[in-house]
Amino acid sequence: MTIDLNSDLGEGFGAWDMGNDDAMLSLASSVNVACGFHAGDSDIMLKTAKLAKERGVSIGAHPGYRDLHGFGRRPVPGLKSSEIETMVAYQIGALQAVAALAGYKVTHVKAHGALSNVGCVDDMTARAIAAAIKAVDPNLYFVVLPNTALVRAGESAGLKLIYEVFADRAYEDDAQLMARSKPGSVLHDADEIAQRVVRMVQDNAITAASGKVIPVKVDTVCIHGDTPGAVDIARKVRAALKHNGI
Repeated sequence: MTIDLNSDLGEGFGAWDMGNDDAMLSLASSVNVACGFHAGDSDIMLKTAKLAKERGVSIGAHPGYRDLHGFGRRPVPGLKSSEIETMVAYQIGALQAVAALAGYKVTHVKAHGALSNVGCVDDMTARAIAAAIKAVDPNLYFVVLPNTALVRAGESAGLKLIYEVFADRAYEDDAQLMARSKPGSVLHDADEIAQRVVRMVQDNAITAASGKVIPVKVDTVCIHGDTPGAVDIARKVRAALKHNGI
């Protein structure tokens, strides 16, 4: 049994750092790189692509709403489908161009923060994200949350899907991520998270905060690079997976 471990990286900006990208690139097997709208800039994108190439880690575009102040975690209402498409295509293209400077290729796309959250429940947003990916490169993988509008949109567009679960986030009973505004939405106990990930991978299921078990397809597990203690969490998750023959 195998599983991909992914992390959202390149989320600094200029002189401002976010997370320990160097350490996470030694632990993840794929990373999602901020493309300048919610975080990141061209220099950070290039540095991340170069490090990923050196370590054989796949890179994907991590497009979000244009919201540096809010780190892309605030919805931007009123956008038309065409505006979402161009917003996503622009960011994918930016990473593709910068990655080319590093001699590396972008393999996948994963929507960030509020854009992903809205896309999970809003069919128009989900279809616009999928349409942008398909138009830029139909061979790009689309990272989606199971049981969401993103899955329906990706399937309709004929994209190859990667089903993602989160190591460090709590779930509601409908398989949606618990809003970050709620207490307990972000998990911090590295040992508890590691055992949780092993169960998710072995059982192909997530356990909601209520205790409800929800069967889902699991291709990749995300450990957020900006979560406090992310490196320790990632190390313990990797160790627990290996210990269980994964």
